[in-house]
Amino acid sequence: MDKENGCDRFSYKVENGVLKLEGSSNMALCRAFYEYVRNSEAGINSWSGNRLELPAILPDIPITEKVSPFKHHYYFNVVTYGYTMCYWDWERWEQEIDWMALHGIDMPLALVANEAITARVLKNLGLTDEEIYNYFVGPAHLPWMRMGEISGLDSPMPTEWNEGQIALQHKILDRMRELGMSPICPGFAGFVPKEMTRLYPDLELIETSWCSGAFHNWMISPQNPLFSEIGRMFIEEWEKEFGKCDYYIVDSFNEMEIPFPPKGDPERYTLVADYGEKVYNSIRSGDPDATWVMQGWMFGYQRYIWDQETLAALLSKVPDDKMLLLDLAADYNKCFWKSEYNWEFYKGFLGKRWVYSVIPNMGGKTAMTGYLDFYANGRLDATLSPNRGNLEAFGFAPEGLENNEVIYELLSDAGWTADSLDLREWLRNYTICRYGSYPESMDRYWDGMLGSVYGSFTDHPKFNWQSRPGLSFKGSVNINDAFREGVKAFEEASPELFGSPLYKADLADLQVMVKGARMEEITRELTEAYEKNRYPAELELEFINLAKEADNLLKDHPTHTLDRWLGYARKWGKTPEMADYYESNARRLITVWGPPVDDYAARLWSGLIGGYYLPRWEHWFESMRSGEPFDFAAWEKDWVYGKNVK
Repeated sequence: MDKENGCDRFSYKVENGVLKLEGSSNMALCRAFYEYVRNSEAGINSWSGNRLELPAILPDIPITEKVSPFKHHYYFNVVTYGYTMCYWDWERWEQEIDWMALHGIDMPLALVANEAITARVLKNLGLTDEEIYNYFVGPAHLPWMRMGEISGLDSPMPTEWNEGQIALQHKILDRMRELGMSPICPGFAGFVPKEMTRLYPDLELIETSWCSGAFHNWMISPQNPLFSEIGRMFIEEWEKEFGKCDYYIVDSFNEMEIPFPPKGDPERYTLVADYGEKVYNSIRSGDPDATWVMQGWMFGYQRYIWDQETLAALLSKVPDDKMLLLDLAADYNKCFWKSEYNWEFYKGFLGKRWVYSVIPNMGGKTAMTGYLDFYANGRLDATLSPNRGNLEAFGFAPEGLENNEVIYELLSDAGWTADSLDLREWLRNYTICRYGSYPESMDRYWDGMLGSVYGSFTDHPKFNWQSRPGLSFKGSVNINDAFREGVKAFEEASPELFGSPLYKADLADLQVMVKGARMEEITRELTEAYEKNRYPAELELEFINLAKEADNLLKDHPTHTLDRWLGYARKWGKTPEMADYYESNARRLITVWGPPVDDYAARLWSGLIGGYYLPRWEHWFESMRSGEPFDFAAWEKDWVYGKNVK
């Protein structure tokens, strides 16, 4: 079966009890099988577990045919390689690639081993191992180094890391290609150690800064011939190791305060056009057939820099068919920034190929959120727009995975239909596929969810107690009476569904959310009491007990445990010392991060609730009672390095 106008297609039917599949790629065949299973209400493939209950004899069904409305289906955020996948082994990657194939995804980011190739290139240029690995950051923080935002954090990176990543990336790319996927590989974005000036004394490096100057990196201007030379060397070295790639992502400007001349000054647009041409040529010099892929987050986030004329200049000297823009965050335009969609604002991206995408998650936060109605049908705003331009792909780019699984199931289905989805009918099918049946109370459950966490968009959903005490931070999780009624309805289904492991996992998540909301109420009540020199021990004890109960509810959860996260990290260590290093780097990312990006990840995990959030608040309780200040920063640092803190 051939593709139709460049789009994958498939068909399936059951004839004489035999399921027959046809598809235009191996991925399309996988999607065909999955749609058959889902349409038969026979099962689901998810991060927290699988269900498959097909009858012994398959009933005959007529042929079902489908053509994707998009040429490609995109997946991952650059920082997913930090917040979720940094320490995955091949077994976990194999599961994810299977998940991708079943969900019809054929254009994933493939950034593993980026630093291994970077190290080779920098060493060939003359830098020492010490200079290179002191510049590299700990594995969990690599995405931000790649975008020029940080350097040196948890350095030196162990040299052993790159050896394992090379072997892992070979397996990843081999499997992706076997399935007919088109992975997007990394290119050179211009960021280098400052010691490059030792080799090139006349080299003027641009010092970049991020997070209000807390972090720094160094960049070679695209106008410098050395930028193109290193870009060529990187891609040649990459393809020498991993074979030819059609797409390379290069983000030289993401969230950067680039010192362009003022708007309206012709020099601004000449400079930006030259930048775009030089970045593209650095890729083309390594592979003349390659396409430059670039994140478009900044086009919505930083319009004070990237107005229509500035973007037009950047794109002006790059062939239309050799650029692919990732319009990452249509949900932010619609639901958070309340701004004009990027494809409208930039008039269809001026003829360049582009990807419609959303970012349903920031930092891997596990609190529930997601505007399901938009995720079901928001893509129609793009596909039906007069400014759709060269819309080529549909995708989603969560910063972290293994959360809010209903969103990703919904998005993957939405990307495979040109029509509007009936959300309530879809939710009924999802529920049956996930748990095995649809008890009467499930209608009220979804009423509650759509009236709260899944009927709204929250930028960073977290409870206030997931931040350091004393910050007067108000939580942002949309828990209301509708949510609580929905949870009660879900609990009513327990007699019928409790045999389902997926139901039990989801029930635990819901109950933790309810407890978390009460914990937040208690912190506000305690704050008011402390201000009046009252110290209600009963409220402190209630908070402690709720935290312990929440931690215990998740101890057997398939994905939401600290031990699982740290276990992946420690497995990479060839010695106990290296295992400790990887563990502390993994601990840092989900808590203090830098600082000052403290508590950004905000996971509701067993081991993290009871072993980090709870004792931190207990120290605050004691500090308020005694009047003695507590050094939270020192305590948090000790926790990151695995010291026996209490």
